[in-house]
Amino acid sequence: MQKSQIQPWVAQHPLLQRMVALEPITWFNPRATTLAAGLPHVGLTAADVAAAEQRLARFAPYLAAAFPETQPTGGIIESDLVAIPAMQQALDRRFGLRLGGKLLLKKDSHLPISGSIKARGGIYEVLTHAETLALEAGLLQTGDDYTRLFSDEFRQFFSQYRIAVGSTGNLGLSIGIISARLGFDVSVHMSADARAWKKQKLRENGVTVVEYAEDYGVAVEQGRKQAANDPRCFFIDDENSQTLFLGYAVAGGRLKRQFAEQGIVVDAQHPLFVYLPCGVGGGPGGVAFGLKLAFGDHVHCIFAEPTHSPCMLLGVYSGLHDGIAVQDLGIDNRTAADGLAVGRASGFVGRAMERLLSAFYTLSDEEMFALLGLLDKHEHLQLEPSALAGMAGPWRVAAHVKALSEQGINAESLAQATHLVWATGGGMVPPAEMAKYLAAGQAAE
Repeated sequence: MQKSQIQPWVAQHPLLQRMVALEPITWFNPRATTLAAGLPHVGLTAADVAAAEQRLARFAPYLAAAFPETQPTGGIIESDLVAIPAMQQALDRRFGLRLGGKLLLKKDSHLPISGSIKARGGIYEVLTHAETLALEAGLLQTGDDYTRLFSDEFRQFFSQYRIAVGSTGNLGLSIGIISARLGFDVSVHMSADARAWKKQKLRENGVTVVEYAEDYGVAVEQGRKQAANDPRCFFIDDENSQTLFLGYAVAGGRLKRQFAEQGIVVDAQHPLFVYLPCGVGGGPGGVAFGLKLAFGDHVHCIFAEPTHSPCMLLGVYSGLHDGIAVQDLGIDNRTAADGLAVGRASGFVGRAMERLLSAFYTLSDEEMFALLGLLDKHEHLQLEPSALAGMAGPWRVAAHVKALSEQGINAESLAQATHLVWATGGGMVPPAEMAKYLAAGQAAE
């Protein structure tokens, strides 16, 4: 859509007017459908996710050798699932609504190696690329012990190749750290809102950081240009990569196993609601796909975005996907939730997942900081601001009884629901930086 057409169009769509006014919005997706009806539009299958699981299992011995922090899980990068009852009670009081069911937190914020959800997709894509190169060169067979890759021989081999990525921070951390450890020459193109400590962490790990005064879109485009001019440079495309998407999707089956271990039932009478912070969309989209494969129509996936960066809501609501950016509406895409500071959503994820997402909502930076402070106060857990985007979700959803009913959820099943907030980052935030976040959280309460 041309910019000259935007304003008349906005005037005809009330939700867009509220986006422009930076109002917090909750929108239930009228195109949400069953897994059977939505799955063909994704272009990927359960077999693709199973293949990703198998690749990660092959690499587990390498990861355990190269990153000792993964040894307790045998080289499998996975996070804890914890109940947060004190936070649930605090938010009942804050929102003036008693939430039925149970509130859980998925601590991707504390994943090993890079301390965010990006440790799933980002690391998986680099491992996939490394395996492909090694197999094609005849240096590796899939039946080998992949601990072999943790050697000077393989580091020298990978040093002939380059990897580039554009990032607001966390994806760059995961890709930069794993690529450098393998031996690749890696460049991370970072947008203006990327945190200084993340850039420093990358440099400490031997990564080349290229900084931009512009936002995420510019960093991605420059990274893509670098790779296009270099046949030995592999560009990791956060906007369009099916490999990244599959790395995230593995989370679904793993969560199902965690639920089984904890005796948590998911069925029509005990629905599961999962709240996922959304930037460009790859991470939450991939996780949501995996969750749908694991739990079918009994899981309801909800995306959360800052009021200043509602790119996926805008793309799905308008049907234009990556054909429109928040800046086209005059929204500034400036938020303290740096991982979510994206103006244009992934067209691949939007089109693939629009029928499998139940709802979207937006919230202010002030709300995220207040939730950050409350989580620290009541559960002694510290996350970065973007990871709190999902925390308001259960109360937003529960307040919309009519919309829930239209999606087949009655009051009785809602009272027995499990609400899972996906904590996407914060485990590697330096103490001084976290102290600033907590101070802002206390001020926002």
